[in-house]
Amino acid sequence: MTVVAIREYPLVDGPVEVRGALDLERTPAGVMPRRLPAWTKEQYQDRSVYGGTLLPSGVRLVFRTDARVLEFEVLTSTGQLDGAPEPQPPGMLELTVDGALVDRRRAPLGHVLRMAGPGAEQRLVPGKPGTVRFAGLPAGMKRIELWLPQQTPTELVALRADGEVLAPLPDGRPRWVHHGSSISHCPGADGPTGTWPVVAARLGGVEVTNLSQPGNDLLDPYVARTIRDLPADLISLKTGINIVGLAAFRLRTFGPAVHGFLDTIRDGHPDTPLLVVSPVSCPALDTRPGPTSVGPDGRITALGDPAELERGALSLQVVRDELARIVALRQGHDPHLHHLDGRELLGPADTDDLPDGLHPSPAAYRRMGERFAAHAFAPGGPFHSPARTGPTG
Repeated sequence: MTVVAIREYPLVDGPVEVRGALDLERTPAGVMPRRLPAWTKEQYQDRSVYGGTLLPSGVRLVFRTDARVLEFEVLTSTGQLDGAPEPQPPGMLELTVDGALVDRRRAPLGHVLRMAGPGAEQRLVPGKPGTVRFAGLPAGMKRIELWLPQQTPTELVALRADGEVLAPLPDGRPRWVHHGSSISHCPGADGPTGTWPVVAARLGGVEVTNLSQPGNDLLDPYVARTIRDLPADLISLKTGINIVGLAAFRLRTFGPAVHGFLDTIRDGHPDTPLLVVSPVSCPALDTRPGPTSVGPDGRITALGDPAELERGALSLQVVRDELARIVALRQGHDPHLHHLDGRELLGPADTDDLPDGLHPSPAAYRRMGERFAAHAFAPGGPFHSPARTGPTG
């Protein structure tokens, strides 16, 4: 029996493509993927923005290989509240071969960030890189995608294989760029391919880049400029929940901010199909303004006064109405602009699937992806193309 030696391949400036990340930061262990470009860092008003860019939702390593065994060495960073018996689970690494999910493994525990409570100062408990091994892969040359855990910063340390590793071939799939909140980032999905944008992309036969920023979907200009400058065949913006939850805008300022965000995108993509998605159902905020808090039961609650709606405060329903109005107004000169009421993805009948009153369950995330694909990629839908053959993987 011939024993094939395991070889190490470079993760940067080699055959492997890191897709879904727009920046690779060098670290003592390797490289850390980030989902916004490096130039944006000096414009972050809050440190949570930087942390959100490190959460690799939709980030994957893509290459071809004839190897039967692959080893990935990574260093994760996960949190642990003081008093909690264990750190937060670091999530799953998922492997697809020629588009089909063939294996999934728990990511190894690495660094642990201890803190007294959410948002408190973090104390690093250093960890070490760990290796995940995928064996028994099909023979012959094949396309590999290794999906990183969507909720856990993951430094890429090493890739080893018992065969050749080559750059991926162009596959001709349309490129879809999406921006939203944590509901699009999907921290509670059952794995990286269970996030709703990835579910929808696989059903629609497209390649997704997920620029969603948990807690920070606030129409930031640097995000609009990032989308403007990216290659994109399809673009979607799902906005509203963070704006209401933080009481970040009044009606007077919200509309111009939406127009400005769309104008910037259109500077780089004047004719690209662009779908604006309003907020999904969230009973606490549907008819009441923010800001929000978390109650003793762990569920979100609204602190705003409903009487303030008369004076320009925003509820989710006000945001839905305003987004529909803005899209209808702009469609007179922008026929490639479209609107989707977010309640078609997750509506009042689905709110039992919001464990904390805000974020969907794993099953609900998958259902959102299926519903988005059924709307956006169906014949006559905003993302439909007769040249697209349909589901992949």
